[in-house]
Amino acid sequence: MKPGAFAKTACWVALACLVVPMFASYFFDDMFSTISYLFEDPSRTYLGWDAEGYGLYTSGYSVLCVFGGLVVCGMLLDKWGVRVTGSIFVGMMAAGAGLVLWAITAGFPPQRSLRIAYAGCMFFGLGSEIAGTAVTRSIAKWFRHGPMALAMGLQLAVARLGTALALVIAPRLVVENAGHVYTLAETARPAVFGMGLMAAGLILWAVFVAMDARFDRAAARSSHMDVVPGDSEAKPTEADDVFRMSDAVGILKNGNFWLVGLLCVLFYSSIIAFKKFAGAILIPRFAIPAETAGWMVSMLPFATVVFAPLFGLLVDRRGKGTRWMLLGSLLALVAHLLLTFAPQGVPFFGYLAMVLLGFGYSLVPAALWPSVPKIVPDKVLGTTFALVYWVQNLGLLSFKMLAGKILGAAGSAERGAFSVELMFTLLCVAAVGVALLFARNSRRRPELGLDAPSQR
Repeated sequence: MKPGAFAKTACWVALACLVVPMFASYFFDDMFSTISYLFEDPSRTYLGWDAEGYGLYTSGYSVLCVFGGLVVCGMLLDKWGVRVTGSIFVGMMAAGAGLVLWAITAGFPPQRSLRIAYAGCMFFGLGSEIAGTAVTRSIAKWFRHGPMALAMGLQLAVARLGTALALVIAPRLVVENAGHVYTLAETARPAVFGMGLMAAGLILWAVFVAMDARFDRAAARSSHMDVVPGDSEAKPTEADDVFRMSDAVGILKNGNFWLVGLLCVLFYSSIIAFKKFAGAILIPRFAIPAETAGWMVSMLPFATVVFAPLFGLLVDRRGKGTRWMLLGSLLALVAHLLLTFAPQGVPFFGYLAMVLLGFGYSLVPAALWPSVPKIVPDKVLGTTFALVYWVQNLGLLSFKMLAGKILGAAGSAERGAFSVELMFTLLCVAAVGVALLFARNSRRRPELGLDAPSQR
């Protein structure tokens, strides 16, 4: 189905509405990354969390996703559509964030506050992942016959601007003071700011829902297709085009799905889990203050703001998507080798590593996500994205917890930073291997068009 005149004129407005909830999600998810040093010593905050507890809290994001939530909800997304399913989980994302804020500010004993925040992070994580799946599904729909990679690149760029804002503003909201014990209100300042962003995201999601309903009515009139009430897609009435639960089995038999999933989990774990502990890694490795570490790691999302749309446009016009995935994975490997083995206390190597990691963080997603609609039918696209995110969250759950345990058991900040960086380097080595397999598979299956430019 080709979009009508309405979609051609409104698709960029719809995209603007879709990116704000993701901007808020990324901010809230990374709000403690550059001030994670606060949790190395429980006595530094009235909250009383330690490094292992903080690692447990951050791993909560992936728990419901891993234990079936993402897969089931991805099927619901294909069955009910993005308007119904997306609205449920955008609301869950905001509710989970509110529970985290309450846990931090209520004055509970450390273990109780950690349990409540962990539960909140679980709901926030599942809500965020399904909301992200709904956003990606919607972009694939609205830009099916247009610059899809560019649109997905722009969405990634704005979302990661939320991460950049979190990394930069958190050390300003919670100012480093070696002799200070931080109150609950001081520790919660990033979460309060994040809840304000969530409110804006909820409003703009409602605007998108209204636009998407109008899109479907226009598409139904132009293509003589029946629209299922409450669904976000105008779907053909033929039985072969209706989603069935058995279709999920077909996805699992698709070798390209597993290559996408493995590359996703390995590559994203080497960056997202790294960001969660950026302060605890960069400060001892390069002898810099927390605010400088915040600016250093913020180069990652700032780089994607500029380069993700440009690389998306490049993929649209030139193709060669699997080659860009391989190059991005290699750049991430070189960056983590620098973070692991560069001379101690020389900030230049930290900045250089962030530049390389930023390029990789732009290249791989710009080529990876537009490849998913090429390997599966439209009717299972939501389920496929959800399954990829499920594999990703399985890795994130494991590596976040492992990173927290490594840092907590290291005995010194310098030893912990080196040990956890060694883990991230090994993840990048594996990601390069999977990218090579994906490029080889693309050459063997040219009919999929994985390396072809987008159709116009």
